[in-house]
Amino acid sequence: MRYKNIEDNNYEVGSIVLAKTSPTVRLQIKKYFNRIYYCEIVGDESAKQKAYFERELVAPGLQA
Repeated sequence: MRYKNIEDNNYEVGSIVLAKTSPTVRLQIKKYFNRIYYCEIVGDESAKQKAYFERELVAPGLQA
């Protein structure tokens, strides 16, 4: 069974976001697939990509 890539994301590929668990680390979205954002740390391309759900991310200007 093939899964469709649902385009209901709030953040575009290439956007800079923050994870709620570590709000001081800037992340860049590299891929969005099946409601999961695959991000890498800005300035550290050698690190592994991390996967986040939308509810775990926040835009840089919207920290609570």
